[in-house]
Amino acid sequence: MQRESGCEAGCGYLLLNADRACDVMMIEYTPIGVIHSAFKKLEGMPIQPAGAAGIKGRVEVFEDFREGLVDLDGFSHIVLLYHFHQGRGFNLKVVPFLDSRQRGLFATRAPRRPNPIGLSVVRLDRIEGGVLHIENIDILDGTPLLDIKPYVHEFDTQTEIRTGWLEKGRKTVSDRKSDGRFK
Repeated sequence: MQRESGCEAGCGYLLLNADRACDVMMIEYTPIGVIHSAFKKLEGMPIQPAGAAGIKGRVEVFEDFREGLVDLDGFSHIVLLYHFHQGRGFNLKVVPFLDSRQRGLFATRAPRRPNPIGLSVVRLDRIEGGVLHIENIDILDGTPLLDIKPYVHEFDTQTEIRTGWLEKGRKTVSDRKSDGRFK
């Protein structure tokens, strides 16, 4: 259960451990754009970009941030960081889409999180003005965009990985769709 901190600095944070309240500062994000897709509701959406092969979308970057797109067109893939704007609340144990057992939230990619931040690696087709045309999109239409980073194979690909409880179900992601369990 969350309770309001007693921080004299007035940080206004709700924390699980009020004794650490003064060690935390306010964090705010300003959307830099909006993500557009064919997905108007959560049900039936792909649950990861791997399950959204070929699905096209657009990212509209707001005018004030468009100068930051210079040189991005040289990358085939980008990382989109966004705000899960339809999520409300969270549970620390969830039944993820690829399993029937409860799992710890932080061992899943469930969208209802303490800080509702999403991440997707998508293919960048082209940039026209402030609009990025992308493929393999698994994001709800109208989602606020927080940041864009280039995907760099040498930086982002790891070797000798373990995928925990996902080992048995990893190959089924392309067959799974959102069923509304995280509304």
